Amino acid sequence: MPGQATGTEEHDVDPGPRTFASVLRAQQSVVFSIAYHFLRDRSAAEEVAQDVFLKLHRRFDEFKSDAHISFWLRKVASHRSIDYVRKRKLQAAVGLDDAPVASVDGEPEDHFLNRRLQSLIGSLPEKPRMVMVLRYQEDLMPEEIASVMDMPVRTVKSHLQRSLAMLREKIDRSMGDVR
Repeated sequence: MPGQATGTEEHDVDPGPRTFASVLRAQQSVVFSIAYHFLRDRSAAEEVAQDVFLKLHRRFDEFKSDAHISFWLRKVASHRSIDYVRKRKLQAAVGLDDAPVASVDGEPEDHFLNRRLQSLIGSLPEKPRMVMVLRYQEDLMPEEIASVMDMPVRTVKSHLQRSLAMLREKIDRSMGDVR
């Protein structure tokens, strides 16, 4: 009947062409999160994110799907974060102790332990550190990390195993010193 909704109208609505602004709004938190959790410096993460989106803007018409854009942004954010550390020689100056500690509602936190763990993760070499950030902060699977980082899955798994072993050893040593 005329004037009555059939229930199909909302499914027939074309979301319109993908725009840079819509992709920016949808993906900015992912790009910033990768950079921030790797660099632990808000201004550096903002600079990396801005650079990543500038590169996307220049190549925007080359992308055929949202999935391709999402993959590309993770990949470029990861590589640009590593490049930022290498270029600026910030590895020793990353302010991990100054970074805010994320909180979980309802559970008391041990801020000293969180800062210590952040510091230990920050002491890892760049690629293993980025693998740890992508796995445990961004919750990507090893196969996804391998694609993002351009490395074999076995290398990703090796980085994860060695990094966790190094972190356990460092924690055991530091806990042993306290006793």
